[in-house]
Amino acid sequence: MKIEKQITSGQLDFTFSRRALFVGGVQAAIGATVAARMSYIAVADNEKYKLLAESNRVNLTIIPPRRGWFIDRYGKPIATNRADFRVDIIPDRLVRKDETVATLAELLSLSSDDVDRINRELKQAQGFQPVQVADGLDYERFAAVSVRLPDLPGVSPRHGYSRFYPSGAAVGHLVGYVGTVSAEEYEKNKNPLLITPGFKVGKDGLEKTLEVKLQGEPGAKRTEVTARGKIIRELTTRPDIPGKPVQLTIDIDLHNYAARRLGLESGSVVVFDCLTGDILTMASMPCYDPNSFSDGIGRIEWKMLNSDDHIPMLNKALQGLYPPGSTLKPMAALALLKHGVDPEETVSCGGGYRLGNRVFKCLGRHGSMNMTSAIMKSCNTYFYSMGRRIGYDKIAPIARELGLGQEFELPFPSQRYGTVPDSEWKLRKLGQDWTESDTLNAVIGQGYIIASPFQLGLMSARIASGLNIHPEIIKANRAAPVPLSFSTEHLDVVRKGMDLVVNGAGTAVRSRLPLETIKMAGKTGTAQVRRIEGAQRGQSGAWKYRDHGLFVCFAPVDNPRYGAAVVIEHGLGGARAAAPIAKDVLTFIYDPAQATQALEALEAGWGGNIEQRMASKYASFQGQPAAPPPIDPTT
Repeated sequence: MKIEKQITSGQLDFTFSRRALFVGGVQAAIGATVAARMSYIAVADNEKYKLLAESNRVNLTIIPPRRGWFIDRYGKPIATNRADFRVDIIPDRLVRKDETVATLAELLSLSSDDVDRINRELKQAQGFQPVQVADGLDYERFAAVSVRLPDLPGVSPRHGYSRFYPSGAAVGHLVGYVGTVSAEEYEKNKNPLLITPGFKVGKDGLEKTLEVKLQGEPGAKRTEVTARGKIIRELTTRPDIPGKPVQLTIDIDLHNYAARRLGLESGSVVVFDCLTGDILTMASMPCYDPNSFSDGIGRIEWKMLNSDDHIPMLNKALQGLYPPGSTLKPMAALALLKHGVDPEETVSCGGGYRLGNRVFKCLGRHGSMNMTSAIMKSCNTYFYSMGRRIGYDKIAPIARELGLGQEFELPFPSQRYGTVPDSEWKLRKLGQDWTESDTLNAVIGQGYIIASPFQLGLMSARIASGLNIHPEIIKANRAAPVPLSFSTEHLDVVRKGMDLVVNGAGTAVRSRLPLETIKMAGKTGTAQVRRIEGAQRGQSGAWKYRDHGLFVCFAPVDNPRYGAAVVIEHGLGGARAAAPIAKDVLTFIYDPAQATQALEALEAGWGGNIEQRMASKYASFQGQPAAPPPIDPTT
């Protein structure tokens, strides 16, 4: 039989005391640890937690800097900032996306196109990268969103500034546009400013290349908020420092007129100051409206631009390349004079020039032609004969001296330099020897030679002034240009021929300036897009197969100050399409009222001015399905 062990009251008391002592020790240790930790937090980490508490109470908001303005040579605005109310969405703070977007669409009266864009950008946005809902809002709609903020987490209404281009599409290719920072750009530089709602960077044109100068420095605002983020009061504000203004050489009134005068055509107008090299106008049309791109272009407008066979996204002044046609004959004449050709020597034109078994045609039967009459009548036969005599290797260096095939240090993202061919170029590029037929084609601006309207305008300005002017778009004090290598006598011969083109019996007599005291000199050109056999010669048929029309000119004849070039894609001919535009543009310089009156009569038949025609075209695209635009349209 097992005997149970007896436990006395003393043993129980001892056991209880030991356990109580253990538990008490543990409690004391925990209490000491807690007290030590609290002391450490209160003393050593005092500043840290004070800052954390302050950050919960105080909200620090970055104020995006206002971009520097673009102004023209006379101080008139080209790109400015305007105060506006805007609403953005911060994706990382968004809770109920569909409900929030639907509420905003109702409060702000957003179109279906806007809603599609917002949903698309929300899918592609990352983290705190803001997605624009709307800007340019009136105060009533802005207030309607502001009072609903507790129910709209992730929505950020702001009062700030947005980029504004008063001239709209007329300056799109000139200054470019701004846009929100892409996810890829933020990954490269995780600056909080880049994802601040309302902050935008240059995406194209001068806005992009001059970003550092235009950007400015951000400001900051401290506000006291509740735990739910409701603003109680504003504490302090440090204002932003606006970017520096950039003054361009452009005459914005002349530029806007040139853009409007291009009308329904696809082409460009470039005007230089012959004495300084300042670019006064560099219009390229059709073009996009930079205001639309800066606000976030919609799918319908993107379709409208993307489906246009006139390619409104291409800066035709700098990036368009064309065979210059007969506009190169003044340049060829300078080369002939420099290599000993007597300007009074004549060539008999019977309608063409025979080289071996092939006849290179002229535009007519001109009879006996000297140099000035050959320029006036645009006689191919004269230049075939004289060009073959000296060879194109002696003509190509003159073309380069006048600006063709050259690269210029201009603050644009891209420009195309064209080609001035010679025997060395052909051997290197094609592995073939230069032939005499190559010379005959090149001397009249066909064959391998191609140039941009910008280069043709510079060529005309250099011939007009005799100075080696360098093109500039940023207005600044510069050294006076040095003379070209041509003698005054040789330049006078070429200028006289160009004078006769307009004011004699030449190919552009219908484009004489309607001014009593000012005369314009010029040279027409027609450039084939493709070789067409028979009598058609690119003067009819589908638009894209028609000949280009070109015209280079300068004015006044007796004391040149302005040099210009006009290129009209598929315009059928220089005298028909390009010279009348040059006439009106140069008339505007001397008599704006007369030129504007003539333009308004033309626009009445075109369907209105640029903005009215674009609005009408946009309306015709409403409701049609379209592929979404890229986040960065320049890509």
